[in-house]
Amino acid sequence: MSMPAQALHASASIRSRSYTKVAIAMHWSIAFLIFLNVCLGFLMETFPKSAPGHDQVLFYHASFGSLIFGLAVFRLFWRSTHKPPALPSHIPAWQQNVAHVLHWILYTLMLAVPLTGYLHRMAGGHPVSFFGMGYLPVLIGKNEPLRLLTDTLHVALAWTLCILVVGHIGAALKHRFIDRDSVIQRMLGV
Repeated sequence: MSMPAQALHASASIRSRSYTKVAIAMHWSIAFLIFLNVCLGFLMETFPKSAPGHDQVLFYHASFGSLIFGLAVFRLFWRSTHKPPALPSHIPAWQQNVAHVLHWILYTLMLAVPLTGYLHRMAGGHPVSFFGMGYLPVLIGKNEPLRLLTDTLHVALAWTLCILVVGHIGAALKHRFIDRDSVIQRMLGV
């Protein structure tokens, strides 16, 4: 095989073992936004609702949550039309199955956390603005029992998402530094 043909073959081989550029961009964008929004959520909890700035933090928290939801929907659509690269064959089948199940739980939480926050705001009689460009549809009226339920669900699901994200990061670091395999490179595109 000639040198240019070898380079082309190697490049195609790397691409087949990597996620698409769109999937990689979505992964890192959503990861950053989740980190940012969790920080905003913690910030909201540090001062009273009457404190200056609380409403501004809440505004951005709700807007970023809406953005995460939209990006997660797009990401699921992309995933349904673009097969992800296979995990390396040396990874035991049970670990591959656990990884797939946990990925689907993460996708579910990327939808459920913002959705419960959205329902919480509506049930409290507060429309959700999307970065001041307009309001999301108001689908339900004020409902105090639903507001309390969705608040509890939102917080519990957010904590679950945080725990699973930490586990996801830990698994990626394990593959990189202990197993020294190519799993993490699939999401780096190298």
